[in-house]
Amino acid sequence: MENLPFYISGGFIATTLLTVFFIYRASNCSTGVIVVAAAWLLLQGGLALTGFYQVSSGLPPRFSLLLVPPVLLIAGLFALKRGRDFLDGFDSGRLTLLHVVRLPVELTLYALYLYRYVPTMMTFEGGNLDILSGLSAPFIFYFGYAKPILSRKCLLAWNIFCLLLLVNIVGRAVLSAPFTFQRFGFGQPNVALFYFPFSWLPGFVVPVVLLAQLINIRKIIAGLIQGRK
Repeated sequence: MENLPFYISGGFIATTLLTVFFIYRASNCSTGVIVVAAAWLLLQGGLALTGFYQVSSGLPPRFSLLLVPPVLLIAGLFALKRGRDFLDGFDSGRLTLLHVVRLPVELTLYALYLYRYVPTMMTFEGGNLDILSGLSAPFIFYFGYAKPILSRKCLLAWNIFCLLLLVNIVGRAVLSAPFTFQRFGFGQPNVALFYFPFSWLPGFVVPVVLLAQLINIRKIIAGLIQGRK
């Protein structure tokens, strides 16, 4: 990615660090969260710098090592009572505000599209509307938690809507990458996520966003079941 301006890579590194900050604060400054995040970012950053993820042949693709382990960790946390108790300690308001990182992520994807590293279908011009999550997050935080006037049902609807937007872009990213099961973006495939620092998007930012969404959905549903507004 020699022709890519540094401000694009630097901006995404800053976005990743902002994601670390938000999840750390939402966890009430858990030492375990910051240690795991730092170790995982260093490991995945190192692998990407060696060119490990640029080999897209074979099944399962090496790319799966970015996304699958964090997803399994999330599943484990929700499956175990000790994990659920830990997740219940996260601050819902800060988890909501975390979604502002989806705005610079979408701007990064658009810049990568202009330099022909991702297809148009991964941008807001091509039907990826995940930017709406980032734009609306500050308002949901303010009216849902800082000055709460939104009902739990409204918060639940927003979280489910944003979760569907996340699933949409993840699907687009995977199916437009040059794997054996590629379905879209043949003229301009998704290759950016094979390179540092953009490998941190599927390897860290997306799982953290997914975790934040699932924690809040669980907590909101629990509140509705218990009869709280």
